[in-house]
Amino acid sequence: MNYPMFEDERTVISQIERFSQEVLAPKAAQLDEEATFAILHLPAMAEMGLMGMNLPEDAGGLGLSGPALYAAVEAVAGACGSTASMLTAHFLATDSVLLGGDAVLKARLLPDAAAGNTLGAFALTEPQAGSNPADMTTYAVREGEGYRIKGSKCFISNAGAADFIVVYAKTDKTAGARGVSAFVVEPKAITGVDIAPNERTMGLKGGHVFGITFDCWVPEANRLGDEGTGFRTAMKVLDNGRIEVAAQATGIAAAALNAAISYAKERKVGDHPIGDFQGLQFMLADCATELAAARALSMQAAVKRGTGERYSTESALAKLYATEAAWRIADRALQIHGGYGYTRDFPLERYLRDLRIFRIYEGSSEIQRTIIARGLLS
Repeated sequence: MNYPMFEDERTVISQIERFSQEVLAPKAAQLDEEATFAILHLPAMAEMGLMGMNLPEDAGGLGLSGPALYAAVEAVAGACGSTASMLTAHFLATDSVLLGGDAVLKARLLPDAAAGNTLGAFALTEPQAGSNPADMTTYAVREGEGYRIKGSKCFISNAGAADFIVVYAKTDKTAGARGVSAFVVEPKAITGVDIAPNERTMGLKGGHVFGITFDCWVPEANRLGDEGTGFRTAMKVLDNGRIEVAAQATGIAAAALNAAISYAKERKVGDHPIGDFQGLQFMLADCATELAAARALSMQAAVKRGTGERYSTESALAKLYATEAAWRIADRALQIHGGYGYTRDFPLERYLRDLRIFRIYEGSSEIQRTIIARGLLS
């Protein structure tokens, strides 16, 4: 796909596409079958600079534009959804530090994270506060020269291996969203962070998610921004994250469509490839149309990401349409494969399982519709 980006970025994206197909894709089925954490790819990804693609050059990153970052995430997801899940969860953590941290904290955390020396996690979701993070019950109270954080989070990607976790907690329980603050917790260096076993999930089995219980102390220097600014930081981070979820969805959908096209050319009924039949051609045409529309909406958001303008509506449009369309595309692709698509000998059933969560996390499809409607009515 020819996305709008700088010429030097095209070279980088070509390298990432080649790396994804040669290194990540061959192990994708094994990661899924064995539920092996995609961190096994971290050294190779770090060498490629992938772990810092979302960060500016002065923070140790590649400084990619919004469209280039979108294309890179799409390439990784098209090869291995689990690896893309680990990567973009890391981006949520580093975006939080980039947007909310002071110069000292950025200098301490971001270069190592961009180099792949450390892995980040983003802890916002709670058992009773998923779609409405303002309802969180995790809290942080002043204790000496820092804060005591108490509470629990769930479905936190990367947490079991994370070197730092950005934790969102209430510093004012009476102030709703305005009472939320953000903190960096470094679980390998402190006590009081209890990480549960990896959840057994339907898809993205190599992108591990965990529950976490906190009763830990962090210094004041680990707070991101002023007290009460955490919710605004989280919403800005999620605007970015939703574009990246859209990229993951279109990456997997493109892989499913390519598999369907190849199968339609090879599989014969009588003397004719099944691609000769109009009914199947219509299915492929619908897939291609929806994929193009999903990419166009996503690119609209990706372009606006670098302008300094607000793009909450654009990112919600992208995530809503891309994740819903990707599911339909992969479902048609499996249908084209017939019974073989339902077996693990082909990747279609994995694509569908991996795609299902995208309509839920980073704000469900229903939440995206709410965001879009509010934008229309404001």
